[in-house]
Amino acid sequence: MKTEKLEAMEARYLSIEDQLSDPSVIANQNKWRELSKEHAELSEIVSKFREYKKVMQQCQDARDILGDNTMKDLHDLAKEDLKTGEEEAERLEKEIHILLIPKDPNDNRNVILEIRAGTGGEEAALFAADLLKMYLKFAERRGWKASIADASETDLGGFKEVTCLIDGQNAYSLLKFESGVHRVQRVPVTESSGRVHTSAVTVAVLPEAQDVDVKIDMKDLRIDVYRSSGAGGQHINKTSSAIRITHLPTGTVVTCQNERDQRQNKEKAMQILRSRLYAEALRREEEKTAADRKGQVGSGDRSERIRTYNFPQGRVTDHRVHVTLYQLDDFLNGHIEPIIDRLIEADLAERMQKEE
Repeated sequence: MKTEKLEAMEARYLSIEDQLSDPSVIANQNKWRELSKEHAELSEIVSKFREYKKVMQQCQDARDILGDNTMKDLHDLAKEDLKTGEEEAERLEKEIHILLIPKDPNDNRNVILEIRAGTGGEEAALFAADLLKMYLKFAERRGWKASIADASETDLGGFKEVTCLIDGQNAYSLLKFESGVHRVQRVPVTESSGRVHTSAVTVAVLPEAQDVDVKIDMKDLRIDVYRSSGAGGQHINKTSSAIRITHLPTGTVVTCQNERDQRQNKEKAMQILRSRLYAEALRREEEKTAADRKGQVGSGDRSERIRTYNFPQGRVTDHRVHVTLYQLDDFLNGHIEPIIDRLIEADLAERMQKEE
């Protein structure tokens, strides 16, 4: 394994450690936070590299013993140490290689989750509600905070569309592969003949954008205030607290009505607007730099059919990694890790291949 890059990273790590104890850096909180973040990012790989160097030295010590005929009584032990050391070095090389692969800079961000009913009318809206419950239960199990920002309900309890904010550690890294078309096959509650119907729901997972990511000129916004409403258009409060923000240059429209306070709705709407504009900017940039993006596991293409939920057979199939589980009820109860883990593995394998 070539170690020049790792040696440079270790040197940078040591340099940052010195700077973090410098009073002038401590006094500059922005600089200190920036260096602290870089120090934390380098910490794991530097630790693995030091472990690797220690193992390589142990291997060299064992080879020196094997090459010394005056130490024949230690040769058997040295052979065992060398075999163990080489196996450990190989394991560490693989781990270091994975750590060297560029990470998605958005992985540790919170998420804006948007679910929209597609083909299938009321049945699609009902399945949109099922998917929302699935993600909320998954978030709850991980200790994340989730809140509904806006929802358009149907009379039967489904959602034409719903926007949810999910705050939690590494939320985007786990949920980003959920973007795309989710297909459901089941007998709708509205079907009297018992025929299985196929409906579709679109899921979009956006990384939460910060103020520094997207600059929005308030002159480019039209902000409308109106009354919140429930299913069927029934008003659920008498005050005009709901917010609709239109970004005039792009035509992007965001609504938020689930908070009773107008200011809170406006803050959430701005949060969602920033994230949509940021996601669109990322999409355009990725299209420029990655011609093979369509073939990647995490392409996030909302028009791509990614998964099928078949109720008569009790199965869920992910079409990207060709995995089928026959635990549909568990999956819809938020136990989605078996497929998420496979998607993460596949994405990592693709990125490792590109780095070779």
